[in-house]
Amino acid sequence: MTKLVFKFDDAETRDRYKLLTGLVVPRPIGWIGTRRRDGTNNLAPFSFFNVVSTNPPVVLFSAGSHPDRRKDSATLAEERGEFTVNIVSEDVVHAMSVTSGSFTADDDEFAIAGLTAEEGTMVDAPIVAESPANLECTVRQVIELGERTKLVLGDVVVIHVEEEVLDGTRVDNDVLRAIGRMAGATYIHTRDRFDIDRPD
Repeated sequence: MTKLVFKFDDAETRDRYKLLTGLVVPRPIGWIGTRRRDGTNNLAPFSFFNVVSTNPPVVLFSAGSHPDRRKDSATLAEERGEFTVNIVSEDVVHAMSVTSGSFTADDDEFAIAGLTAEEGTMVDAPIVAESPANLECTVRQVIELGERTKLVLGDVVVIHVEEEVLDGTRVDNDVLRAIGRMAGATYIHTRDRFDIDRPD
């Protein structure tokens, strides 16, 4: 087997992006809800997202920049100290795609995508009512990654889950029907799964 070797110091930025997003798959999608100081809502999906700890319960998302400004989600989360994560299921994947478009800093992606913005119970950030599950988060830390990217870590303070998705506190993935991100315009269903028992 022959492997090509890419030294990232010598690689073009676009090639780095294509290699990393093509190899690190599938990635969960964090549909991040934030609110501006004037009360208008913001919503955008990020596939650089994950849960990184359960005790304490911490999630993170990473946001790059528009050509002319930082992405609103990271900026607003840092300014307001709170955000929501809305799980992307098969039922809302097309609405999620709409919210991934390029909008102005004043646009309300909830309204553009025809989604219902519900109020959080502990954070002043909007929840996607149509999403099967939502996390309310307070910002723990924001880390600058170079000049164009912010890494936002948030403490999960409340979780909302549709009753049908749960068996006690165990998530039924056949009901959740979450969507993952591959590279480019490709997404993946989470229906094709298999189990491997852990060794004793």
